[in-house]
Amino acid sequence: MSDSSSDTTSDIVDLSVPTLGERRVDSPLNLNTTQGDEIANFVEDDRRLLMDASLRSFREHCEARTEPVTFEKAGPRSRIYFDPSKVKAAIVTCGGLCPGLNNVIRGLVAQLWYRYGVRSIFGIRYGYQGFIAKYGHSLVELDPAAVSDIHEMGGTMLGSSRGSQDIEAIVDSLERMNVRILFTVGGDGTLRGAQSLHEEVTRRGLKIAVVGVPKTIDNDIPYISRTFGYDTAVDMATLAIRSAHVESQGAPNGVGVVKLMGRHSGYIACSAALAMREVNVVLVPEQRFDLEGEHGILRFLEQRLEQRGHAVVVVAEGAGQEIFEAMGELDASGNVKLQNIGRFLSDRIKAHFKDLKREINLKYIDPSYIIRAAPANSKDAIFCGNLAEHAAHAGMAGKTGIVVGLWHDQFTHVPLTAATNGRKVVDLEGELWRSTLESTGQPPILHG
Repeated sequence: MSDSSSDTTSDIVDLSVPTLGERRVDSPLNLNTTQGDEIANFVEDDRRLLMDASLRSFREHCEARTEPVTFEKAGPRSRIYFDPSKVKAAIVTCGGLCPGLNNVIRGLVAQLWYRYGVRSIFGIRYGYQGFIAKYGHSLVELDPAAVSDIHEMGGTMLGSSRGSQDIEAIVDSLERMNVRILFTVGGDGTLRGAQSLHEEVTRRGLKIAVVGVPKTIDNDIPYISRTFGYDTAVDMATLAIRSAHVESQGAPNGVGVVKLMGRHSGYIACSAALAMREVNVVLVPEQRFDLEGEHGILRFLEQRLEQRGHAVVVVAEGAGQEIFEAMGELDASGNVKLQNIGRFLSDRIKAHFKDLKREINLKYIDPSYIIRAAPANSKDAIFCGNLAEHAAHAGMAGKTGIVVGLWHDQFTHVPLTAATNGRKVVDLEGELWRSTLESTGQPPILHG
């Protein structure tokens, strides 16, 4: 969910945050609660942030005399749950690679080590596999020296993996290691795993905090307006679009087709197209499109080439999947394996114009793995550092079963139950899609 686009806007949502118990340890952070003394302040649990900050919502709740839905504000607490000199923390990165993973690891280590004085920090190798004995992955002892320059590189120093693992075995491992704070860095599948871990920890009555940091290039986690890696992905995607545009102009009837990430949500495709403003068609998973017919994509490209002699098409990886007949094969994470819509679309465009006996020059570009492996840009680097800081504050305060979110440009605590319930998608009647259509000039509907 973002401030303007969502599929989970119901007021009936529980955003209460679980905690491990009463906080009895004074925070070592040199902050206070005095306003106007030029010293940053602690954040109390009664600080809440409106989910819907519109005047209309305010009036509706006033008239109904109901409490609006609010997020708990993230930040350092004056009293914490864990004793920094005794607590052990662990960090695990899961799922596909994404710009900023190393920044988050480095930020967590720095915040725990320098600000809280935690000296027992471990990295779990290769995602949730690292907890399972049969894989034989060793632990990584983390300190500032171990992470000093990892932010300059893409990927994750801890490695990653996809696929679910035995939840009870993971919790057994946490108990054996005496880990009391687990930071899980990942996307939808990782957060679902974290929620299952939180539930098992709670069932056993263990005092282990499970805190998530939201990682997904697709930016599709509900109740979180932005996830790290997204801005870098858009930057890199614009380079691919620029190349496609140059290629399309360099030959008669040139067509550039660029496939971008976006399994269920077309945020990257829309934002990259808006950044370049040289794209003529954007295809996203949220909207069905036809190939043939008066309103189909092929007819639109005919008209575009007749008028301008070149065209650029951007397609999100999850778009057009309804075209394919055979589906249902799952990957290691339980997701439906997507068909290659970019290659398929390119082949169909070439075949169509060949049937019309019209020569075209088509170039197909898929920069996905180049984008995923890139280091974070400056905006994402700052964002990753902020997420890490707030995750460390939450963990030390005994917050659990949460992911650190961003809403109205403020950091929040989002319960994992909410963050894993549904998916954020582009609103086809919202501002982002409207701007995309205005930029491309494509019809609002590309199907009959």
